[in-house]
This record gives sequence, structure tokens and C-alpha cells, in this order.
Amino acid sequence: MQGTRRGVSVHYLPAILLLVHALCGSVDGKREIPIGAIFHQVPDHSYESEIAFRYAVERVNMHEKHFELVPIVRYVSPEDSFRTERKVCELAAEGVTAVFGPSSLLTAGIVGSICKTLEIPHIITHWDPEPLGGIEAELRAMTINLYPEADVLSRALADLIVDYSWKSFTIIYDSDEGLMRLKDILQIHGPADAPITVRQIDDDPDYRPLLKDIQSSGESHIILEIRPDRILELLRQAKEVKMLEEYQSYIITSLDAHTIDFEELRYSRSNITALRLMDTKSFDIKNAVHDWEQGEARMKRPFRVSPEHVHTESALYNDAVKIYATAIRELDATEEITPARLSCGSKNLRQWPFGLRIVNYMKVKTEHGITGPIIFDDFGRRAHFHLDIIELSKDEGFKKIATWDPTHGVNYTRSQGEVYSQIVESLQNKTFIVASRIGAPFLMFKEKKDGEFLEGNNRFEGYSLELIDGISKILGFQYRMELVPDGKYGSYNKVTKKWDGLVKYLLDRKADLAVCDLTITYERRTAVDFTMPFMTLGISILYAKPVQQPKDLFSFLSPLSLDVWIYMATAYLGVSVLLFVLSRMAPADWENPHPCKQDNDEVENIWDMCNALWLTMGSIMGQGCDILPKAISTRLVAGMWWFFALIMLSSYTANLAAFLTMERMDATIESAEDLAKQSKIKYGVVMGGSTMAFFQTSNFSTYQRMWASMESARPSVFTKSNDEGRDRVIKGKRMYAFLMESTSLEYITERYCDLTQIGGLLDSKGYGIAMPVNSPYRTAISGAVLKMQEEGKLYQLKTRWWKEMRGGGQCTEVPNSSQENELGIGNVGGVFVVLALGCFCAFLIGILEFLWNVRKVAVEEKVTPWDALKAELKFALNIAVTSKPVHNTLSESTASGKSSLRSKSESRRGSELAGRGNSVRTAASLTNLDKSGFAFDKH
Repeated sequence: MQGTRRGVSVHYLPAILLLVHALCGSVDGKREIPIGAIFHQVPDHSYESEIAFRYAVERVNMHEKHFELVPIVRYVSPEDSFRTERKVCELAAEGVTAVFGPSSLLTAGIVGSICKTLEIPHIITHWDPEPLGGIEAELRAMTINLYPEADVLSRALADLIVDYSWKSFTIIYDSDEGLMRLKDILQIHGPADAPITVRQIDDDPDYRPLLKDIQSSGESHIILEIRPDRILELLRQAKEVKMLEEYQSYIITSLDAHTIDFEELRYSRSNITALRLMDTKSFDIKNAVHDWEQGEARMKRPFRVSPEHVHTESALYNDAVKIYATAIRELDATEEITPARLSCGSKNLRQWPFGLRIVNYMKVKTEHGITGPIIFDDFGRRAHFHLDIIELSKDEGFKKIATWDPTHGVNYTRSQGEVYSQIVESLQNKTFIVASRIGAPFLMFKEKKDGEFLEGNNRFEGYSLELIDGISKILGFQYRMELVPDGKYGSYNKVTKKWDGLVKYLLDRKADLAVCDLTITYERRTAVDFTMPFMTLGISILYAKPVQQPKDLFSFLSPLSLDVWIYMATAYLGVSVLLFVLSRMAPADWENPHPCKQDNDEVENIWDMCNALWLTMGSIMGQGCDILPKAISTRLVAGMWWFFALIMLSSYTANLAAFLTMERMDATIESAEDLAKQSKIKYGVVMGGSTMAFFQTSNFSTYQRMWASMESARPSVFTKSNDEGRDRVIKGKRMYAFLMESTSLEYITERYCDLTQIGGLLDSKGYGIAMPVNSPYRTAISGAVLKMQEEGKLYQLKTRWWKEMRGGGQCTEVPNSSQENELGIGNVGGVFVVLALGCFCAFLIGILEFLWNVRKVAVEEKVTPWDALKAELKFALNIAVTSKPVHNTLSESTASGKSSLRSKSESRRGSELAGRGNSVRTAASLTNLDKSGFAFDKH
């Protein structure tokens, strides 16, 4: 990086130049303004800093017309405060107008104190912490520091950590001074956040024990606050102990990290990030480096350094000379700046009159140098600056990925496309270890054929395997499936403070990915990262289907119990008898059969037992009757019966359809609320799963009540797997329900037709592919999942493994919701049976009435029953005849016989006329409820 010193030592060059100027004077007419600089013999890059200082002065002198800066350099040890004090006094005696350096906190403090006393500007370029008691403006009145202010630089590191979403990290430091630089980082974590581990290294060059301790703790984020000469060796040893893998990330706080040669670590898989104060591709730094190399070449001292490896202190010395020369130029234009030789030990202490004015001007002056914008606060600290955030890459070494400034924070300069392309490129030919667990349909052991030997990924089949296989084809990586030993998804034990299952497997770095029906939860997200969900779902209830009851022809009787039917029959008979008795007792119900004959001596009562029964029957059927009672008592009885009949008929009609529908279904529960309200049916979940965590942490009263019921149930209602829960539901005979994720429930109900889903989803969540925190591959894998979703491949996979493979599609018949409420003939067939029986009985009664009439005619007409039967049957079958004569001549008898028969017929007709009105009225009473009154004979 830099050459060796040859020829005249650079240490003596400024003194020689000053001697020449003193002897020869200013031949070009420029006034000489001496400036002093104090350097340490160590570190090695102090030589580069001195070169930067010297050639910055040379460049200023090339452009200035009125003055010339004369550098006077002194060298001291970083710990030698006595010699430092003496060297500063020597510089003051030589009339220097400013002192640059040194870079040690101890020696710089002494220089600053003397400069403050003599009012000589003191310009430093190193980190300077704020005193514990705060800054005293008077003590810092003459000091200007070009190094980034300590608090602002610490805030830049804190912003970077927050932007990287580091929840926990370990700080490795080598000095108390370094730990002080990170105070803002130590303050960004609250009491509830993960703890920050702080580890100090000593002079022992073996860092492996420390790194192994960090590895065993599971920490993957490390901040290195150590000297630049230690960084490479520490990372080299980290690589040896497998601490430089893709899941470890390092932030190097030193602003000189870019000067280290990371060639041997360039192809490591860790993310190594550092900060840089300068833009190494800027014209200013390239121009400065060119000056350095050309100047040293003239002096026969080979010197080589690339702009990418310039030390921060060297760049700051260049900028310090530039801004000081600007201040001299601006102030000299109004008043000539003249140096003065000052003495440290003089009794009559004299101060340089221009010093304070120069410092105050520099504080308000804004400049731009190699290290970017230079702005000071009232205490002379550089409060505003820009930082480059750089990242170690395989092809370019350190590459700029973002910038930081106090106003805007972190601002990335690379596009998301560039990041994605870089990640995809790193995946090529990489082999991922993919952890999973056995559970249909996500991962199952493949069924072997006779003589077939399966190994590796060929041992398995299922949705998870085909999902990761599709992702691997998109991104171009290889994979190896492994089963997690305990077969668990991953839950956190608050007692042991450890994870189990797939999450633990990832935390132990035994796998790169975890693929199965692993639910994305907040708790798991604190331990591992997830891709975007490849499947959405929710919690639902697995329950046995209702047992279909045998069909009953007399289901229409179900709305009323047997007792009610008996009571109704009793009431029917009782009310009919009561109506018959009261009507015979009430005078109003005895009426004149011939209202037109007012002198009729006889009255009749139409309310015989048959009419009373018919009235009550018409009322209960909702049809009523043409005749009505006249007395108040009988009307009251009829009215109360009609009210009773109306209520019973309405209740029966309203509940008939519901009862006939429900008789086919023995449904006990329909939702989670139904489960929570009862205690007869037990219910449970998988122990340690996300469903259990949902009920355990829910704030909803129903779910809290369900969790309390599950937790207190004996025997335990929890299961080890979904398969065990399924078997419990089958064997439970509708006395056990299982709460599980809807995707697994859907898979089961496609194969077990006697099981069904009850209710809707209790929540909404998703399955994701898990990986270690801050995995660099999360974005790429999420992109592949999204691509498969957009192409419909995820839907095809689910259809294949849910409805086609391993017995799927057996229960695809989906009942029509409208048909579910339809009543079949098996439910209401009893109504038709009753109708048929009634019609049959009516037919038998009609035949009996016909035969009775035939017998009566045969007797009256003095003919044989057979002749009377034939005559009446012939008349009944002749549908064209609409009227029937009272008397029919059935034989060819003698005239006397006929006359005798006719006389008898007339005699019979006369007797019939007397009772015809009553018969007609009785017949009319059986027709219509809305018509009341009597029908009379009108002969």
C-alpha cells in the first residue's frame, strides 16, 4: 500500500525547506505563514498522513498568490506527554499560526491546552469523546476537530442496526475508548428487548474461544469495535470456527475498514458491513492521491496507494489544510495575517491576536473536501457529515450500498433488483438442508414397491417436497430433506427458555429452511424469519357427521307430543259433549222448523251429537261450519274452542317443517360458541402447536372459556398430532370435537366421509417457509413463492395432494343447501297414509249407506233386493241424470197393484214432506262455515 522511505528522510524535509526560506527569503514575494504538525511514530499509516499534510500544503501554495504556508513537523510518542508539551512550545516559539495533530487522546489534550492558552488554532483529526461533565466552551475555544462528532457517529451506527432489524447482537471491543463510541447503540434497546452481549478481547491473539462462546449462544449479529490491525485476524479465526457463514453478519465500526485487504475472505458467505467517511471514487481523492505519488516520485521515494485504500486520517489532514488555508485567505483579504513568536514560560504571557478570529471563521465556514461536506458546531465539532455504507462483495471487494447523514438517515443507493440478482447468483449450485416433519399431506413416506430401495429425498413425497422442489428449480439450488428429531413444529418453553422442534433446528444452524404446515406466529417470528405465506388458513372444528335417523311415516306428528295429542282428543270430545248438552238446555237453540207458519206448535233442535262433533272438528281444522249456536253459553264454548284451535293450529304449522327437517339430523353443535356453552362434548387441540397458542393467548371471552375447559379436562383432551385428534373424533361417537387448522381438516374430510367441518374459521393466518433470522435468501425464496402463486402452481399442488393423491376425492359430494331443507316422502308419507285410510273408510261407509238404501227401497216398493240393487246401481252409474224421482216403478204389476203402490207412495211422500225441511237443513250445515242459518223445503 505504501512505499519505503528512501533518500533524504521525510522527517527532515520541512526543516530544510524552512531553512532555505530563512536564508533566501521569499523570492516570489509571498508572505510566509508557518504551520506546525505533530505526528506519532506509530501507527504505520502516520507516514501516509504526513504525506497527505505535506502535499496538501504544497497544493495550497501553488494556488495562493499572497502567502505561503510553511510546514514545521515534530514527532512524539503517543504516551510521552512531557515531550509533547516541549514540542508544542518549540513550535510556538517558531511562530506557527496553527498546530495540526497529534492523533492520541492523551497528547492531543496537552497540545489543546497550550494552544488555548496562547490562542493558537488547534486542528485535530481523531475521535474525541465528550467529557462526562459536558463540554466547556472556554476550554474548547481554540480546537477544531474534523473527525465526525462522537455522538453523531454513534447515532449513525445505531440507525444502521435499526435498519438491519437486529433484535440482539454481540459487541466485541478491545478498549474502553472503543466502548464509549457505542453509547448510542447501547441505548437503543429497551428493558423488554433482547439483551446485548458485550465481550472484550485482550492482547491474546487467539480469539477462537471467544468466538465459540458466541456461536454456542446462537448469536449471529456481531459488532466489531477493535483496532483495524486486529480485524482481519479475528475474521480469519471466525472462519475457522464456522462463524463466517451466511447467517452471521458483522458491522465494523472503524472508518478505516476499507483499507484492509479482505481478499482471502471475499468469498465468505457472511455479510460484512463497514462505514467510510469518503467517496473513494470522487475526483478530489483521485487528484490528491496523484499528488502524493508524483511528489514522492520526484523525491525518489516510491509510494503507491489506491484511492480505495486511503486512510481516513490522511484524508482529514488534506481537508484540514484546505479549510485552514481558506480561512487565512478570507481573513487576510481584510487584514494582513502576521505570525508571532510566542513563549510558553514567559511571565508576561502573550497571545496571538489572530488565532481566535481564525477559529471562529472556520466554525461558521462550510467547506467540501475529500471527506465530503465539512460543517462545525459552536464547539468546533464536525456535527454534519456523510458516511458511505459499504459491504464486502465477491467481485469488487467493498462496494457502496447506501449513504447516511444526520438529516436523512440511511439511504440505499442500490436497487432492489440488484440486491435480488446478487442473492440469486449466490444461490447457484448451493445445497440447502431443508428440515420438515411427517404429516399428511405435507410430507409422507413414499410407499415402496417390491424390491425398491429408497434413499435421500426419494424417501418422501407430499406437498412440502413438491413446493421446495418448484422453488429450487426457479432459483437453481439443490436441497436435502431432513426430519426434525422430535417431530414438533416449534414452541418456546418459558421455564427452560428454549425452543423445540423445527425452530430449534434452525436456531442451531442444522438446517437452512423449514418447510411444512408451520404457522407464522408472532412468537416464532421473534426467533426465525418467514417467507410470504404460501397458504392461508384458519382454525376450525372437526366433528363427526350427524347420524341420520330412520324415516318415520308419521313424522308430521312430531311437532306435538303424544300427551298433547291425547289432551287434544279429550278436549275435542269434551267440548263436543258440552256443546250438545248446553244446546239442549238453552232455549235459544230450539227453533221453529217452519218459520213461515207462526202457529206451529212444535220446535226443533238441530244440535244433535253429530252436528256438535262436526262443529268442533271444523273449528280445529280451520274451516268452521255453516251452522252456529244461538245461546250465549254455547257461543262462549264455541268461541273458546275456536281460540284454542287457532293457537294449536298456528303452533303446529310453524313447527312442522322444522321438526320434519331436524328429525333427519342429530346436530348438537354448529359453532365454537356452541362448544363453549356446553360441557357434555369435550374438545381439544394438538399439544404445543399454534392452535393451542391461539387459545392460550386469546383475549376473547369465548376462547378464554374454551381454553380453561381444555386445560382442566380430565382425561386430557390434548393430542400429540392431528392424526390422533382425528382418531379421537371418530371413536368419540360425537362426544369429542377437535380444533385444528382448516387445511389439515379439509384433507381429513376428503378421506373420512363420516367427519365434517363445523362452523367457520376462528382466525386467519398463513403457512410460511422458516429460515434463520436475517437469512439473505428470504427475499429470493419469497419471490419464488409469489411466482408459483401467480402461475397457479400452488393451487395445482393443493388440488393434487388434497383431492387426488392418497385417497382424495372420496367425499366430494356437496349437498345442496336448498335440498337439505326439503322433506322427502319418507318424512311426510304418514299424511298420505292417513288420507288413504280416511278415503277407504269413507268408501266403505258409502257402500254400507248404498246397501241400506237398497234394502229400504226393496221394502217400500215391495220388490226383491236384487231388483232394487240393480235399479239403484243403474241410476247411480247414469251420470247424465241430474235429478232423482221420489218414487220409481220397479215392476209391471197390475193396475190395482200399481194404484196400491202409488197410494202408498203418495202416503210416504206426505210423510217425507214433513221432515224434509229438517233434513235439508242438516245437510246444508255440513257445507260452509261462512254461511249461517237454515235451508227450508219450498214445495
